[in-house]
Amino acid sequence: MKMLVVNAGSSSLKFTVFERSDDNNLEVIAKGMVECIGLPQSNLIYEKIGSGKDKTALKNPGGKESIDHVDALGAVYEKLIDAEVGVIKDKSEIKAIGHRTVHGGEKVSESVLMTEEMKKIMTDCISLAPLHNPPNLSGIEACEKIFTGVPNVGVFDTAFHQTMKPEAFLYAIPYELYEEKGIRRYGFHGTSHRFVAKKTAEFLNKPLSELKLITCHIGNGASITAIKNGKVEDTSMGLTPLEGLMMGTRSGDIDPGVVFHLANTGMTVAEVDKTLNKKSGLQGIAGSSDMRAIIEQIESGDKKSELALKMFCRRIVKYIGAYTAVLNGVDAIIFTGGIGENSDTVREKILDSLGFIGVDYDRDLNSKTIKQDNTINLAKESSGIDVLVVPTDEELEIAIQSINVLKKNKML
Repeated sequence: MKMLVVNAGSSSLKFTVFERSDDNNLEVIAKGMVECIGLPQSNLIYEKIGSGKDKTALKNPGGKESIDHVDALGAVYEKLIDAEVGVIKDKSEIKAIGHRTVHGGEKVSESVLMTEEMKKIMTDCISLAPLHNPPNLSGIEACEKIFTGVPNVGVFDTAFHQTMKPEAFLYAIPYELYEEKGIRRYGFHGTSHRFVAKKTAEFLNKPLSELKLITCHIGNGASITAIKNGKVEDTSMGLTPLEGLMMGTRSGDIDPGVVFHLANTGMTVAEVDKTLNKKSGLQGIAGSSDMRAIIEQIESGDKKSELALKMFCRRIVKYIGAYTAVLNGVDAIIFTGGIGENSDTVREKILDSLGFIGVDYDRDLNSKTIKQDNTINLAKESSGIDVLVVPTDEELEIAIQSINVLKKNKML
């Protein structure tokens, strides 16, 4: 069985083709992306696993100034059936398509078949995720045109967090704003948090239903989730991905009064939005959103970069401390995401501040390069808490969730 996983953004379309073996293992056989959708020149980057990667400039069809998601997926399909580098003979070999879908609001608490009703729910949530839901919908509709008849599954970033209790997801604002406008904490990165939580349970050889976990997805976008017995108790991102941790370009938690002050002293709402989402975080303090560059700048004596790193790690420590209290103790702290998996410097600064809850870790092991797909436990035997680095794989989790949905609907 072969299946396609699609992550459609506003200007890109990422794809992965999986093949399920007889023993139910999922193996990546091809992957890539179409970049610069909507711009004058788009490119297809394609890799057949084991055969190398190539980049092809795409032509704009029918005199169009740029390609759209349907054009992009059509180009992907032509590559997938190519006699030399393709991995399928025709579209009938693709049995399911899993989509990264961001926002389903309160009506979506699990991965689902994409129906007209589900697309309507996503459309209704556009005001909550204006940058993500429209291209996600475009990707689904492109798949419906190119792969006619193949079931599409939506795997929502917000779904995993729907187990939060009202005291965790409500804001202390007039209740009617929640009832009428849906203003509440939704949380994001749910697919990643779910994946690493399951991997942690497997690694520790303990049931997920018996564990208290704090999962730290730390990348350019970053969030932390408190998970008790497999269900989310709390998560750092809120109505939007702006709340919570300091991130690559996002401010994270901030006094709401700052927004009013900026608006009252000359900034437009759009300018405030752009400042907090695109010009803040690490970028705002250090002048770079790339943690690798920031660490290099620190080694060169840059004080603002040093300050940015301290601020970044301090915020994470505060959330871990708070979530340890929320969970009434924690069995394991998990690092994942680009920074969480790859920056021993960041992990060290965080872990050095967690001795008060019983963390004791192996510094030498932490400083070693961690191979991709290799889960490791940094905790010493004396540690009261396991400290894991778990490489995330959201595409694989989307594939797994899609298969589960097909089974549930007796389509597999």
